[in-house]
Amino acid sequence: MRDKKEEKEKPEIENEQNDSTFNEESILEDQVAEPELEEQVTALKTALEEMDKKAEEYLDGWQRARAEFANYKKRILRENMDIRQVARGEVIKLYLDIADDLERALQEKPEAGDGETWAEGIEIIFQKLRARLEVEGIKPMNPIGEEFDPNIHEALMKEESEEFESGQIIEVMQEGYWLGDKVLRPALVRVAA
Repeated sequence: MRDKKEEKEKPEIENEQNDSTFNEESILEDQVAEPELEEQVTALKTALEEMDKKAEEYLDGWQRARAEFANYKKRILRENMDIRQVARGEVIKLYLDIADDLERALQEKPEAGDGETWAEGIEIIFQKLRARLEVEGIKPMNPIGEEFDPNIHEALMKEESEEFESGQIIEVMQEGYWLGDKVLRPALVRVAA
């Protein structure tokens, strides 16, 4: 019986030795593992910092691209509006010729007789046309007495005048028109010398 007791005690002693060896080894492994962990933590921190930098870079790039796209959309809308306005202006110019013809015809309108009623009808049509042009943003220039500006006027003649100073517009030969703040058609004028 003693032998069995001794045998039982022996494994316990061996287990104790194994435990102490395990503890010593684990302590040694922990001490060895600590620098490895520190290296891993440092590497992870570095990787995290790099990822943060990349994320900031990508966010900045995305924000720039978004702003550029917004500016692009605004520019395209502006260009489309300009194109539409130019096309509209070209169509309206055709009607300006008709307005000029009606205006010239009304300058010679008969004051009495059968032609008087007819001339009044033409004048009403002319007024409707002018009103429609104004609704479309077309405004006539009234440059008489103003200084000649080659950007908005076209000089046909230059002559002496006692009423006007040199460079002022004496007479409008053909009406000029504005489309908004742009010149749709320059006025054809006579200028004082």
